[in-house]
Amino acid sequence: MNRIYNLGSLNIDYVYQVDHFVSAGETLSSNKLEVFPGGKGLNQSIALAKAGAKVVHGAVVGNEGEFLLENMSAVGVDISKISRLDGSCGHAIIQVDKKGQNCILLFSGTNGLVDKAYIEDFLSDAKEGDVLLLQNEVSNIDVAFEIAHEKKMQIAFNPSPYHKDINKLPLSYVKWWFCNEIEGEALFGGKEAKQITDNFIKQYPYSAIILTLGEKGCVYRDSTQIVSHPIYKVKAVDTTAAGDTFTGYFMSAITQGNDVKSALNIASKASAIAVSRKGASSSIPFKDEVQNLDLDNDKTVTSV
Repeated sequence: MNRIYNLGSLNIDYVYQVDHFVSAGETLSSNKLEVFPGGKGLNQSIALAKAGAKVVHGAVVGNEGEFLLENMSAVGVDISKISRLDGSCGHAIIQVDKKGQNCILLFSGTNGLVDKAYIEDFLSDAKEGDVLLLQNEVSNIDVAFEIAHEKKMQIAFNPSPYHKDINKLPLSYVKWWFCNEIEGEALFGGKEAKQITDNFIKQYPYSAIILTLGEKGCVYRDSTQIVSHPIYKVKAVDTTAAGDTFTGYFMSAITQGNDVKSALNIASKASAIAVSRKGASSSIPFKDEVQNLDLDNDKTVTSV
C-alpha cells in the first residue's frame, strides 16, 4: 500500500447553531457554540486513517493546537512531520442552520506559514508512487506540486477554497481531482455535470475527476470510463466534513486496490454517516461502521 502524504490545514472550528445564516448588516444570536478540531487537511487525514490508509500529515500548528494533533494521532495519523510555531492556529467560524447546511469563514493563521524548507523536509522520504494529497488552505502548494512531480509521486488535489491563482499551478501534474459543481464550473466551465466532466477531459485527458453533486450523488470521469453513484439518503444534521470524508475514503479505497465503483460506494456511505452527525472530524466514521452500514442504494452506473 502506498503512503499518502497529506499537506493540509489544521484549524479550530467554532461552530454556531443558527436559525438562518447571518445576512449583511444583520446581528444574529446563535443558539449554541461548540468547538471542534477541523481544517480540510485534518479532516481528510482523519478520514484516510479511519478508512485504513497509511497517512502522514504535513502542517504547521500554532500555540493552541495541541489537541488537534492528539485527535489525529489517536486514530493513527502519523504526525511526526508536523512543525510547531509560536502563533495563532488557523480557525474557522462555521454557521450551521436548521437544515444542517453550513457556511464557513476561514482565518489561515499558521496554515499560512508553510514554507519551501518545510515542504522539502516533509516530502524528504517520499517514494515514487506515493500519493501527495493537497487542498488550498496552506501556503506554497506550488512548491509541493513541483517536489512531488520530481519524485514521481501521484498527486490528488481538492482545489478548495477556489480562487483564480489556482490556475497558475502546474495542474497537469494532478492525477485525481476532487471538485464540487461550483469548483468544477470555475475551473473547467459548464453548468451541468456532463458539461463539466467533458470539458475536464478535453483539458486533462490523462487525469481523473471525482465530481460531487450534493443530493445528485457523484460522478467519476477519466479517459476510459464514467462511473456515477447516488447518495445514501439520511437525515442531515451537519454537512461540514462531508466532502473531506468522501475524499479520504475514496483515496484510501483506491490506494488499497479497490476499483472506482467500489471506491465511490465506500466514500458515499462514509459521507452519509458523517452528515448524520454533528461536528467536522468528530463526525467521520471508522471503516467498520461504513462496512456495516446496511442501506440499499447501490445503483452505480458505469459507461465506457
